[in-house]
Amino acid sequence: MIGIITDSTCDIPEEMVQQYGITIIPHMIIWGTEQYRDRVDMQPVDFYKRLVSDPVYPSSAQAGIPDFVKAYEEAISKGVKEIITLTVSSAMSGAYHMAQEAAKLVKIPVSVVDGKGPTMSLGWQVLAAARARDAGADVKKILAMLEEMKNKLVQYVCMDSLEYLQKGGRIGNAVKWVGSVLKIKPLVNINHRSGLVEPVSLSRTHKGIVEQMYTRFFEHFKNATNLHIAVLHGNVPEEAEALAERIRQEFNPAELIINITGPVLGINTGPGALALAGYAEG
Repeated sequence: MIGIITDSTCDIPEEMVQQYGITIIPHMIIWGTEQYRDRVDMQPVDFYKRLVSDPVYPSSAQAGIPDFVKAYEEAISKGVKEIITLTVSSAMSGAYHMAQEAAKLVKIPVSVVDGKGPTMSLGWQVLAAARARDAGADVKKILAMLEEMKNKLVQYVCMDSLEYLQKGGRIGNAVKWVGSVLKIKPLVNINHRSGLVEPVSLSRTHKGIVEQMYTRFFEHFKNATNLHIAVLHGNVPEEAEALAERIRQEFNPAELIINITGPVLGINTGPGALALAGYAEG
């Protein structure tokens, strides 16, 4: 048996987590003197509502070595013989390092994979690993597949403001925009080689930045087949569904997922953000 473990930034819908038996290790939301486990004690909708009304700005803390060890030991107790752990980009968080250190403390082989991205950039890799495992692939084959998959992944994120990216401290190379009017809408993408946020463009309107995201994202998939696409949103479900319906009509993807972005990532992207993350099999 191969156990698949990841962290709570993956944004995989809960029903799929259950379907594939994926173990999720939550990061922490720190709000003043209070601490919450991402998507456990603090649900996304509640998080976004509080984010716009609470004068105290939250921060996050990565899961620690004990959290990963606990998950590994629980997997072993269920008969797992090998583990693949996938984490959010090591350029964004220390979770990858924590997972690696924890792997040294258990008695079965644990392969730790740097997802080189957040949200469904990570989530698609986790799902692909679980599906390959269920199809009979061994760890070596799954790891090789994941390495190849990173070259196919595309992710763009548009935000209503630079404010949250700047406050959250995950601005990466988009730091060049600091000093711009905060009401300007930024578009960034994820570099799946460096694992960093890269600046793409700015717009004065929400409609304009969403259109830029849509156009730039699908430029990567000309003549591609078997598209797997996720639409992520910062508590704007109606807009996400409208975007997903447009994608269905124009591209007929093999798989389309809609999910709300979790609190740990929402600290950086803010309410009203939209993201597209996906890859093509063919």
